[in-house]
Amino acid sequence: MRSSKSVDVRRQAIVTWINQHGHTQVEALAAQFNTSEVTIRKDLAALDAQGLIIRQFGGAVPAVANHSVPDALSPKTSNVISSLSHIGECAASLVKPGSKLVIDCGSTTSTILPFLSQIGGLVVMTNALATANYLTQCEKEPTVLMTGGTWDAQSQSFQGAMAEQLVNAYSFDIAFIGAAGIDVNRGTTTFNELTGVTRAMAQAASKVVVMASSKKLTHKMPNLELGWDTISVLITDEGISAQDKQNIEEQGVAVMIAALNGE
Repeated sequence: MRSSKSVDVRRQAIVTWINQHGHTQVEALAAQFNTSEVTIRKDLAALDAQGLIIRQFGGAVPAVANHSVPDALSPKTSNVISSLSHIGECAASLVKPGSKLVIDCGSTTSTILPFLSQIGGLVVMTNALATANYLTQCEKEPTVLMTGGTWDAQSQSFQGAMAEQLVNAYSFDIAFIGAAGIDVNRGTTTFNELTGVTRAMAQAASKVVVMASSKKLTHKMPNLELGWDTISVLITDEGISAQDKQNIEEQGVAVMIAALNGE
């Protein structure tokens, strides 16, 4: 049986390695530290939750706060990563132990995952295979449910009538939904006509939380996905204008700003 001391030593070494080498794949870390990929994924989940590294699907990068950013990441890219991470942290603040969640596919919704890793007793349904894989590696592994359905390569998720039917069979405390675009007057918008699962998730949840960067406010797409009347909370970054924030709040949606400075 491994001692907690040996686990701590390995994790400290992993942080040092990632800070020195930049983005590192799980497979490489497993080989470097002579352990399994499952163990490495749990290590990365724990280290991410502590803010020591930033976990990405397939590996990890140095935490932006460490100022040890991989050469391939420009300052602008680093700011984007940090901004999205803060949106994920803000979203996770709404989650209580034992909550029943449904998480839609998307890069922004996935930013909540590291912050869920230390919340116990969760039940999480998702249509994203990568999200399910991440959650099953958490130290406090939630009960994970997959929607099933037909695999859509564009969204990297399961879609279709079967997925919708399974979502409709459950009830959730919170649905975390992304947005390809946001229309201040209408709601979330998309080019993708596969909106059935997202709408089913919203209908099955007591609270619908949309996670989207402020740049999505400049993306107005033809297909309305969720109207503001179905959305409880919008979590975005400081780039949203005061006027847009007011317009959205006037439609009954709480707007939470995930500030980079933590204020």
